[in-house]
Amino acid sequence: MSTLNKQIWISQIMENFYPDASFLNYAKDMTEFVENDKINLADCGFDPDVYINNTTYPIPIVQRIDTPLSLELDLYETENTLVRSPEAVELAYDKLESVIYGHRNILRAKSGQKAAHAYAPNANTENTPILVTTGENNGEGYKRLTPEDILKLKKKYDLLDIPFEKRYLVLDPNHVEDLILYDLKAFKDITDFVNGQPNRFAGFNILQYTKTPRYNFSTKVKIAFGAIEDVNTTFGSFSFSSEEVMKADGSVNMYERINDPELRATVVGFDKRFLALPIRNKALGAIIATKI
Repeated sequence: MSTLNKQIWISQIMENFYPDASFLNYAKDMTEFVENDKINLADCGFDPDVYINNTTYPIPIVQRIDTPLSLELDLYETENTLVRSPEAVELAYDKLESVIYGHRNILRAKSGQKAAHAYAPNANTENTPILVTTGENNGEGYKRLTPEDILKLKKKYDLLDIPFEKRYLVLDPNHVEDLILYDLKAFKDITDFVNGQPNRFAGFNILQYTKTPRYNFSTKVKIAFGAIEDVNTTFGSFSFSSEEVMKADGSVNMYERINDPELRATVVGFDKRFLALPIRNKALGAIIATKI
């Protein structure tokens, strides 16, 4: 056998790449705009004014200037895996799945972490509010998240006129625990799905994610992706409007070294192109844990 059937292996990598509960399912999918692992967008100019009961004509003409953007998709590469009898693996779903499992999981995990970091606001602004928790001590030196904290975030989104059905709040596991302890009866199912959709609270579709971005508590500034945490680092939950964030998938490649004479086996590895970003840095929010 001179080569493996890459299409079988790659299709298996992409199977259920975005689980139902993934926040990435609710971002705008711009994969159709990807060419050669780059996406061509435009930084849109201002929105037009609206005149009510106008009596002055002609109405002004203002040119909107859009700035073209060409963005290269991030490259995610897995470590290689040694596979014995790859021909038999291809023909048996369970064996193929056992080999693919780790590659798909790590690609999915890293893509999700990078996207979560991108969707969370960089700093506290009018369009990207960052609030702090106000509850009691959780026993680990942080104030718990309360429903009132979420209501304050709701008000910020209301003032921005963000459509209710487009709002998503992605809870850190610590904040899920806080809400369950706040009112076990009301919040025990807060992140469950009903008919394939997340539950809602305070105008937000509620999701959860284990790798939410970290913030500097003193400055309310998001720390860099992969940066080392320090004494000022705190955790938080993040929110977004599904109209204001995007994702795009690019190429998926498989690499193999067939029948390596030293290893007496075949070696396989994968890479995947992916990009997730906010569109206008608007309607992104966060609630970060207050240190006591």
